[in-house]
Amino acid sequence: MSKHQIQPLQYITHGAPEEQIQQAKAACEAGARWIQLRLKNVSDITLLQTALEIKAICVEYNAVFIVNDHVHIAIAADADGVHLGKEDSTPTDARILLGPDKIIGGTSNTLEDIEQLAAASVDYIGLGPYRFTTTKEKLSPVLGTEGYVNILLAMKQKNITIPVIAIGGIQNEDVEELMQTGIYGVAVSSAITHSMNKPDTIQSFHSALKTKDHGTFNHSR
Repeated sequence: MSKHQIQPLQYITHGAPEEQIQQAKAACEAGARWIQLRLKNVSDITLLQTALEIKAICVEYNAVFIVNDHVHIAIAADADGVHLGKEDSTPTDARILLGPDKIIGGTSNTLEDIEQLAAASVDYIGLGPYRFTTTKEKLSPVLGTEGYVNILLAMKQKNITIPVIAIGGIQNEDVEELMQTGIYGVAVSSAITHSMNKPDTIQSFHSALKTKDHGTFNHSR
């Protein structure tokens, strides 16, 4: 039986490999405790080297380390888990490779996506985009607050209780309204990456998410 701690504030790195290492370090220093490495269009060697460096940072700060897309890199770097996009490996295949103790998250845009991910027993679901964002290519239809309200309500009716993480251009001032839809937390990139005062920004997110009261979601398989 394993217990996974799903953090309500998830930070996603972006840019060139060296930039992402620096971003992960700065975010951890500023109070982030969940780092997702999202590195595109590089060789496996570069990806693994970057993953190993960020893994070491996360160990130092007791942060969760997630690799986007690449299950084999997550295994090689001994990451805490993977986040799978709609066009990546299936959660079922990833679970076979990763074993029962690693975190598996999946990307969704519709209730149908969520039902498929729930059937595959993912640990959390990234639902978005909340608004247009330039961080991600091939953007799915924007949901807005109303989209989250409708999908979270349908999840409740279907008794799907997997933590939902909102994603897509989210700023601190969006969080309070988003939390009222029933989401568990938010994943952000630019709002922290481009912040001139990362400790204040991250603390503001924690406050808006009520992280201290919220605690973490212990997912037992």
